[in-house]
Amino acid sequence: MSLFFLQMRNELHKLFARKRTYLGFAAFVAVEILLLLLLNLPKPKAGFRKLIEQNGYGFDQYFSGATLGLLMLMWTTFLLGALYLALVAGDVVAKEVEDGTLRMILCRPISRLRVGFLKYAACVLYTFALTFFIGITALVAGLLYCGWGGLFAIAPLEQLLAMHEAWPGLWRYLGALPLLGFGLVSITSLGFLFSCCEMKPAAATILTLSIFFFDSIFRSIPYFESLRGWFMTTHMTLWLRVFEYHIPWWRIAEDVTWLGALNVTFALVGLAILQQRDFKA
Repeated sequence: MSLFFLQMRNELHKLFARKRTYLGFAAFVAVEILLLLLLNLPKPKAGFRKLIEQNGYGFDQYFSGATLGLLMLMWTTFLLGALYLALVAGDVVAKEVEDGTLRMILCRPISRLRVGFLKYAACVLYTFALTFFIGITALVAGLLYCGWGGLFAIAPLEQLLAMHEAWPGLWRYLGALPLLGFGLVSITSLGFLFSCCEMKPAAATILTLSIFFFDSIFRSIPYFESLRGWFMTTHMTLWLRVFEYHIPWWRIAEDVTWLGALNVTFALVGLAILQQRDFKA
């Protein structure tokens, strides 16, 4: 086990030593600052005031740091998060094959299964690290911008409209972050699968993003409402269920099971492909 953790530490060191690993962190900070600046303009702020007051609630009470943090998560995580997670996961194996370092690693007495599992585990840890970074920085930025208050949650596609007082809203916000990270692991798992295939890192990233965006587009088409349960992105929104007045734990458990099975499938298929590849030629 000590050897396993040593190898895990080395994989994390390699992952976080790359400059592109930090692109996601820097991009989200820049986007959060830009969103706050734009929300301070008179017309966007007036539109937000109208939305809250039309539902019978006070703007001053629910235009808060928690509300802005949640909105920034909803507006940015799936698009930007998918981009940077696909970039990192698509690189994790394919880049080392391209550079020739994986062939050198496999000359040592370590199985391909362990190498692949360590790389996948490092990507999963990166996914949760990025998720919590986005969530905490969005919350802190929102609190610095407009202070403490209740939480206003609205997501039309998920039929979500809820108001929560300050402390309950904060706990729901923090409790949603692990579920958000778990949902984003599906993108990481898909990127890892393509990274194990015989293709360039850029191709693995593009394929991952293409499947994710196709899935998201088809899910948003109104005529496919009866089929939404079959789309990956439908289950990836499980974190938003935490903001409903009565949390549907059975729906969350269903989403976790569905995504867990999908992640395991992607990872196992990727590891099976890695086992069969020829690195000698």
